[in-house]
Amino acid sequence: MVEVQEIMDVLKNCYDPELFVNIVDLGLVYDVKIENDKALVKMTLTAMGCPAAEILPKQVKERIQGLGFKEVDVKIVWDPPWTPEKMTEEAKLLLGI
Repeated sequence: MVEVQEIMDVLKNCYDPELFVNIVDLGLVYDVKIENDKALVKMTLTAMGCPAAEILPKQVKERIQGLGFKEVDVKIVWDPPWTPEKMTEEAKLLLGI
């Protein structure tokens, strides 16, 4: 059985195409739940007009499906809004913040 941490680990292979930092370290993944063979992901983007709005959710879904989930629901949320404070220290160092 796949654990939430395994999903988070695989999502570290999804990168913001503008910042070149993975979405987990950027703090874009707000919640991951597993219900039987379904994965539920709540995530956000750095801005509403983010050019990766179509790319990132699709990548997230594909990566999680690769773990064997039959159904993956990726929901983009805007509340709470993303801020740089949500990034890990590693991401802040990479971006010079």
